[in-house]
Amino acid sequence: MKYQQLTAAAITALSSAAIVSAAPRPLTARDGDILGGVLGGSKSGQATYYTTNGVQDGTCSFSGYTLPAGIFGAALSDSNWNNAASCGACVQVHAPGGKSTKAMIVDQCPGCGENHLDLFPDAFQDLAALSVGVLDVQWDIIPCDIDSPLSLKAKDGSSQWWFSMQVVNANLPVKALEVSTDGGKTWQQTTRTSYNYFEKDGGFGSSNIDVRVTSESGEKLIVQNANPASNAATTATANFKA
Repeated sequence: MKYQQLTAAAITALSSAAIVSAAPRPLTARDGDILGGVLGGSKSGQATYYTTNGVQDGTCSFSGYTLPAGIFGAALSDSNWNNAASCGACVQVHAPGGKSTKAMIVDQCPGCGENHLDLFPDAFQDLAALSVGVLDVQWDIIPCDIDSPLSLKAKDGSSQWWFSMQVVNANLPVKALEVSTDGGKTWQQTTRTSYNYFEKDGGFGSSNIDVRVTSESGEKLIVQNANPASNAATTATANFKA
């Protein structure tokens, strides 16, 4: 099943930024419980596969993003969507017979049923032949084990007067994005959309902002001098620890 979604235009600006928060701590067993809590812990459901042009077609709006080596793509049932809270989360999918694969949630699967994963074909083939069609699976949210930094991408039309930004390439599921216009003295909240951007009507009235990203395990990374201009990208210097 394929779900079409209009996404932001290609990234046209790229700038480096510094992360000034303390070094993120390693994950503990308790963090594993928290990560599982994003979607309610270990899930039992079914997996299918669908033909796709890649992450650019997905409801998570990861236009221009290339999945890291060893991570495939997947669409998650709309019953589990939770306003895009799982976008960018990695799942370990276990099939009968002991086979497993790792996939990142990049899309939504409307009407697929609770706990259903619609996998990219290469992910499904890690578990069974495509001719099988449907598999009973168990899956869990896990750290993505991404080595490269996370980045921030501003949506087409974003500005100091209308703010819209997403987190890309995060090693852990993202819970919140906050903005400071006073050098980190105070932080203002944004609202996550179902298409995986954090927005604020009216913007923040400034193009000089810092961004604080919080993971589902509670880690916080502060990215200085993030660019909120239309289609701009700001690459951090670190990622959440795995």
